[in-house]
Amino acid sequence: MAPPCSKPKRENEGGILISGDRNNMEALIKSTKEPNSSALISLVISNKSGVEGLKKAERAGIPTRVIDHKLYASRTDFDSAVDKVLEEFSIELVCLAGFMRIYLAFVRKWDGKILNVHPSLLPSFKGAHAHKLVLQAGVRITGCTVHFVAEEVDAGAIIFQEAVPVELGDSEETLSERVKKAEHQAFPAALQLVASGAVKLGPDGKICWKMDKNSSFSDSRMNTCC
Repeated sequence: MAPPCSKPKRENEGGILISGDRNNMEALIKSTKEPNSSALISLVISNKSGVEGLKKAERAGIPTRVIDHKLYASRTDFDSAVDKVLEEFSIELVCLAGFMRIYLAFVRKWDGKILNVHPSLLPSFKGAHAHKLVLQAGVRITGCTVHFVAEEVDAGAIIFQEAVPVELGDSEETLSERVKKAEHQAFPAALQLVASGAVKLGPDGKICWKMDKNSSFSDSRMNTCC
């Protein structure tokens, strides 16, 4: 008797939005080429032409598109252009890798489907100068946070965090390099959690975990979903 045919594993189509050369993009692409990946990077979009990130994506065999924000009369028009290309490639999850031109209408449409990484342990040290704020505060532990993008900056539900020690004599540059290494681990891990269905954004705006029925782990603070 022939063994039953197994259904091929479905991978979620992912897109990465960049504005330059970000190593997070490479880490995401590399992780999705693993045999057990639940995600597949199918598109890289940049709002700037000629950037190294586009060349790296092309060398990896990933389709790229340039959507120059300067060519659009309004934010709405730019959002619509990005959205159209994402739909053209049937993208289901969007990862921001140094892409800062996301607007409210876009966030609302893609709610629960956009991931971003921030170089601190949110909700502490929000904003563009996280490393400077960390050093000024004198904390001994920092890190990075992968979160769903929300309408308020750096306020989306937290998917994954990685801690990084702050060492004596650290500058913003040395601390940044150490945190970047953590980002290269955390961002792919978060993408896999979301793409596999283990994590999603609940209707209350909080993280919803799909727990293994045999798992002994439980936490009353966590939302769980079937």
